[in-house]
Amino acid sequence: MKKIRTGTQKLRCAVIGVGYMGRFHAEKFAASASAELVTVIDTDPARAKETDYKPWLSKIDAACVAVPTQHHFRVVKDCLEAGVHVLVEKPLSRTLEEADALLELARAKTLVLQVGHLQRFNPAFQALAAQGGRPLFIDIERLAPFKARAADVDVVLDLMIHDLDLVLALARAPIEQVSASGFRVLTGAIDIANARIEFADGCIASVSASRVSQSPVRKLRVFRHDAYVSADLQEQRLRHVRKGADGIVESEQVFERADELQAQTEAFLQAVRGRGVPLVSGEQGRQALALALQVGSLVEERLARHGT
Repeated sequence: MKKIRTGTQKLRCAVIGVGYMGRFHAEKFAASASAELVTVIDTDPARAKETDYKPWLSKIDAACVAVPTQHHFRVVKDCLEAGVHVLVEKPLSRTLEEADALLELARAKTLVLQVGHLQRFNPAFQALAAQGGRPLFIDIERLAPFKARAADVDVVLDLMIHDLDLVLALARAPIEQVSASGFRVLTGAIDIANARIEFADGCIASVSASRVSQSPVRKLRVFRHDAYVSADLQEQRLRHVRKGADGIVESEQVFERADELQAQTEAFLQAVRGRGVPLVSGEQGRQALALALQVGSLVEERLARHGT
């Protein structure tokens, strides 16, 4: 494994894949005082001068992989084999077999493998997750207008996986049962889906996602005994409703606007330097992927039964 720079030396970084998300990642790495963005790489020469990432693997300490999902496994595997720490866009990979192979390789090489579940860095969600009390019911809705750039995967791996990761972070209990439904609308893949997840401690989560809506919607509500919290993740604020001695008490928390992508970048760089573990580790990315694949499989089975 190559020696990681220490002290005030900047980590040599590359962004592989500079499409929609990759461009934003490149901006954050370039802006970081802890990183030196030595190159950006894309197979499309109109996006980047460098089109082959392999010659650069011996020259960098860490890479952000933002290529299309079907290429995640190959590119991340090449990086890890070369001793390069990796921040990979969600989902971690296409299959659990691929995910397990990447996790095993990262462990064997003692490398950071972090998955880009961005909402974990939202200050409103972090405050919500830090609250005590067992959740009884979690309700999440994520609706978005159709974007052709994300049509390489279905809505479960495109959008819902974000919220499945949030549910797993909040519930913190084994899953007992999953049921799901969904439909194809504008593409040959699932465009709208709903999942019901039942946990061993009695918590239930309802997660809905659509990529064929007219207006974006992102709602998250968590119900606990005697209280519930409504999170506006876009505006980064929480609304609390509690049962008090004299009746219902309402309050609101508004957080200073945070750059979630920059926070994710800095957390990755700190983990590479050995200053803690990633907030969203490869193992957690694998858990979200496993649940997403289960939901997608259940939807496909239901569609097949009904001939749709």
